[in-house]
Amino acid sequence: MAIATVPGAGIDVGSPAPAPVDARRARRNRRLKDNLTGYAFLIGAVVCFAFFSWYPMIRGVVMSFQRTRAGETTWVGWDNYERIINDPSFWTAWQNTLYFTVLALVAGYAVPFFLAVLLNEFRHAKGYLRILVYLPVMLPPASALFLFKYLAYDPSDAGLFNSILKGLGLPTSQWMQSTDMTMPAMVLASTWMNMGGAVLIYLAALQNIPGELYEAAELDGAGLWRRITNVTIPQTRLILSLMAMLQVVATMQLFIEPLILANGAGSEDSATSVVYLIYQHGFFQNDLNGAAALGVIMLVALIGFSAVYARLNAQQD
Repeated sequence: MAIATVPGAGIDVGSPAPAPVDARRARRNRRLKDNLTGYAFLIGAVVCFAFFSWYPMIRGVVMSFQRTRAGETTWVGWDNYERIINDPSFWTAWQNTLYFTVLALVAGYAVPFFLAVLLNEFRHAKGYLRILVYLPVMLPPASALFLFKYLAYDPSDAGLFNSILKGLGLPTSQWMQSTDMTMPAMVLASTWMNMGGAVLIYLAALQNIPGELYEAAELDGAGLWRRITNVTIPQTRLILSLMAMLQVVATMQLFIEPLILANGAGSEDSATSVVYLIYQHGFFQNDLNGAAALGVIMLVALIGFSAVYARLNAQQD
């Protein structure tokens, strides 16, 4: 018995069934909604950053070429820059700032790294020691510096440091009243106040070093110093390089230490920094245009340093 077939009634089981249009549209809408939400958060952050960072920077550059007198603003070109550069305090401030930066690189950069290496060697009480090292960072900077000023740097024998020197039979110091000790004293206070964050960053980098490298070094008879120079420093070179650049940029913006410890300029302008000179021009001399010009000079100097530093690191890599 023959079975009749109807043309076009067959089903092609070999081709996949098309995805439902509604499901594709739902996935596309969900993806679009997620993207719009992410862009909304990103736009909000960019607007806040632009308003509080980029706009003041651009406004400062514009003000550096202007002069405002009696509410009237005029363009004066490079006059503000010439006036600032010819100010004797300009070169003194740069000399003091560079001196502080060099001292901070010697002490404030090296001490946190070797302290982190030392803490990494401890087997017990690591958490308590980290809290102890990080404790000064949790203090407000002004409070920490006032502690140093009235307890440690008291020029009389009642001061902590002078009491220690006297107990050891060494001559005492006037600290912030001495032109020779002003910068080393500020570096010491700044290092104690800020090293906690750097120590934790170095500790995190040290814990990412494979233990097999240290085991191999110990089997070769390497002591602590050889393990540091042959394993630790090469393995943390990138973070050390980054922290060096951040250290220079941060120390070049020296301000709160001379303001609190040395009452601003210090003895014979021994504590005057570039940022404190900007503060003087802007708030004491009512010279906002000169302060803006000095700020632009410092900005250009830091950008130039960062570019050279990045280029040298790229060549080493």
